[in-house]
Amino acid sequence: MRLVLLALATGATACGSASPAPDPVGRPGPGSGGAAAVESEDPLLAKSVVVTTRYHGVTVADPYQWLEADTPDVKAWSDAHNQVARAALDAVPGRAALATEYAAIVNASEIQYSNVIAAGGRFFALRQRPDHEQAELIVMADLQQPEAAQLVIDPAAGTIGRTIDFYVPSPDGKKVAVSMSMSKHGSEVGQLHLISLDGKDLEPPLADVYRGTGLGDATWAPDSKTIFYTRYPRPGEEHADEPQLWLSLWRHQLGADVATDVRELGPELPRTAEIQLTSDSRGRVLAAVQLGDGGQFRHYLRSKAGTWTQLDDWADNIPYIGFGSTSDLWLVSRKDAPRGKIMRLVDTATSAAKATVVVPEGADAIVTNYTSELGVVDTGDRLAAIYQLGGPSTLRMFARSGKALPALPLPSPIDVANILALPDGLLTVTSSYVEPFTRWRYTVGKRGQPGTFVPLPQLSAASVVDLSGFDVIRETATSKDGTQVPYTIIWPKGAAKDGSRPCIATGYGGYGINTTPSQPLGFVPLLRRGICFIDTNLRGGSEYGEAWHRAGMLTAKQNVFDDFAAVLATVVERKYTAADRLGIVGGSNGGLLIGATITQHPELVKAALADVGIMDMLRVELTPNGAFNIPEFGTVADPAQFTALYAYSPYHRALAGIPKRSAFPATLLTTGANDPRVAPWHSRKMTAAMRAAQSAAHPILLATTEDAGHGVGAGRSQVIDQLTDLAAFFVWQLPAAP
Repeated sequence: MRLVLLALATGATACGSASPAPDPVGRPGPGSGGAAAVESEDPLLAKSVVVTTRYHGVTVADPYQWLEADTPDVKAWSDAHNQVARAALDAVPGRAALATEYAAIVNASEIQYSNVIAAGGRFFALRQRPDHEQAELIVMADLQQPEAAQLVIDPAAGTIGRTIDFYVPSPDGKKVAVSMSMSKHGSEVGQLHLISLDGKDLEPPLADVYRGTGLGDATWAPDSKTIFYTRYPRPGEEHADEPQLWLSLWRHQLGADVATDVRELGPELPRTAEIQLTSDSRGRVLAAVQLGDGGQFRHYLRSKAGTWTQLDDWADNIPYIGFGSTSDLWLVSRKDAPRGKIMRLVDTATSAAKATVVVPEGADAIVTNYTSELGVVDTGDRLAAIYQLGGPSTLRMFARSGKALPALPLPSPIDVANILALPDGLLTVTSSYVEPFTRWRYTVGKRGQPGTFVPLPQLSAASVVDLSGFDVIRETATSKDGTQVPYTIIWPKGAAKDGSRPCIATGYGGYGINTTPSQPLGFVPLLRRGICFIDTNLRGGSEYGEAWHRAGMLTAKQNVFDDFAAVLATVVERKYTAADRLGIVGGSNGGLLIGATITQHPELVKAALADVGIMDMLRVELTPNGAFNIPEFGTVADPAQFTALYAYSPYHRALAGIPKRSAFPATLLTTGANDPRVAPWHSRKMTAAMRAAQSAAHPILLATTEDAGHGVGAGRSQVIDQLTDLAAFFVWQLPAAP
C-alpha cells in the first residue's frame, strides 16, 4: 500500500507549444499537433503532446488529447493505472467482507419482478432470479401467482450472453418483440427478436434497432403481425458514416423480407432524434421524438389509414402525449406552466394547439418520464398522474372533468415510480429510503366510488436489509444565489451530531431527472460501518418542475455545482460530519458533478469517486452521444455556452491547477472500456491532468473495466465487484466511525 501511495504522490507540469487553430467548434484543423512528446520516467504520468484549439478568440491547450485514441500507447498507460488501482483496492483491509455483504444483497434469496406489461389477457414481466446474471422475460396469467409464470426467454442462456434492452408484447399476447444487446461488453447494440412465447425466433432478428446513444423502441399494430421499430443507418445507406445517430422509424410485416420494410419517419427527424413508440387498439401509432437529451419534443400521430400528422414542435413544451380509454389524446404541457398542466385533445384535431386544459398547473410538478412513457393514465372514469414534491412524489387522481379526487392511502414520504394502465385500473410502484419497493394494484370502483388500492406482495420486493436503525432526515441548504436546495440524510438513530461521523454524499442534477427516495442498497455495507448517506436534490432535475431543470442546464449549469457545494458545507456546519470525513460519489452526469466539485472546492471533501464521468466539456460533443447532450449542456459553437462550458469543465480546471493552494482529495475515477454514452477517454484525460497538478500524497486512481460499458445491462457478478470497489475506496480513505 505504501508503494502505491508513493507512486501516486509524484507531480509534474504539462508543457508544449502552440499549433494552428481549428474551426470554432473545436475540430483540429490541418497541422494540429504540438511539440514532441514530453516523456516521463513514471509510467503513471502521461506524456504531454499539446494540441491547441481556438474558440471565439480563446486559445485552449490540450496536452492529453492523445489519450482519446485507442492505441497501444494508450492501452499500456491505462493498464498501468489499472494495475495500481487494483493493487490498492484489493489490499483494503476488510475488502473480502465487503464483497461477501454485497453478494448477499445482490444475490438475496428472492425473485424480483420489474417492467410489468399487460397484453392479450396476460401479464409479462422481467424476472431477476438470485442465481442469474441477467433478468429473464416471463409471462403469467395472474398477478397474484407469479410463481406459476412461464419462462419466455433467458437472454444470458447459451454461449452468447445478452441483456434485454426493452420488450413489447403483441396485442394478442402470443408473441413478443425483444431487443437484446451483448451484455458481456456493455456496448448496448441491440437487435430486435420477434419471438413466440417458447422463446423461439419467428424470423431472423431486425438489426441496428437499439444503441446506447439514442436508444430505441418498437410497437405492434392491432393485428399483432405488423411492427413499427426504430433503426440506425446501415452500410450503404444515407448517414452510414454516423451509425450511432440518425434514428428513423420503420414498419415491418412479420414473415416478410426485411428489404421490403417501409421507412415511416426519417428525413423530417433531426440527427439526434430519440424515438419512443406507443400504439392503440384503433390502429394508431404515436411517435414521441426528443431532440437529443434536453427535454424538447415533437409528437407524430399515424392514423389507421397510414397518414402521419405532426402534432407539435420543440418550442411547444409538451413532454407527453398519450392514448386514453377513448379516441381522444391526453397531454402534459409545460407551455406557460413550468410545473405542468393536463390537457385533452379531441381525436378530430390535427394540432396540439387545439388541446383544452382539464387539470390546470398546481403547486407541484407533474412527473413525465420519456423512456417509460409516463404522463397521464386514463383508467376509464378518472385520470391518474404522479406529482413531484421536491424529491418524494405522490399519485393523484382526477375525475375526467378535472376535479381532484380524495388522496390515495399511500405511505409518505415515498417515490411513486410508475403507472401502468390495466383494463380495470392500474398498477404502480412505491419505494422509500428505508423500505423496499411495493407494487400496488388499483381497481376502479363503480361511478362515484373510490375503488380499491391494495399491495401485491407477490410482485413486491422482500426486505433484504434492515434499515430500522436509521432516521430519514430531510433538510435544505442555501445555495450561492439564495436558492433552497433539499437534501436527505440517512442517519443512525441516536448518533451524536458532533462532526465525528464520516458521511458520503451523492447527487445528479441534470436532464430533468428527479432524485427520488429508494433504499440505498449500494451503500448499506457502509451504513453498517457507521458512515451516513446524503442524497441531494440539485437543480438540473425536475423536482420542482421545468424551471428547476432549466436553472441547472446550459449556461446555468454552474448552479448545480453551487447547490452541491452548499449541501456539503451545510452538513459540516450542522455537525453531521467534517470536511476531513466527507466523501462524494456520482456517475455519468453525476460524475461531472464530482469532477466539478473537486476542481472548484477540493477543500470540502476528503475522498471522491467519479464513475463514468463527463470531464472534458469542450470535446464531449464530438462523440456520438455527446451530440445528444448538446441541448442539455450547450455547444462550444455558441460563444456564451462556450464560456460557461470552459469555466466549469473539470478537465480544463484540473489543467489550470488546484484552487486555493490546496490539493485534490483522494480520487477514484472508474470507467468502462466500451462505454457508448461517456467515452472512457474522459476519465483518462482527467486522471492525467489531476496527477500532473497534484502536490499531495492523496491517491488518484483510474480503474477501467475492459468488458463493461456505461453500466447498463451489467451482470450480477460485475455489479458486486464494482460496488465492492466503491465501498473499499471509502473505507480506505475515510476515518472510521466513532
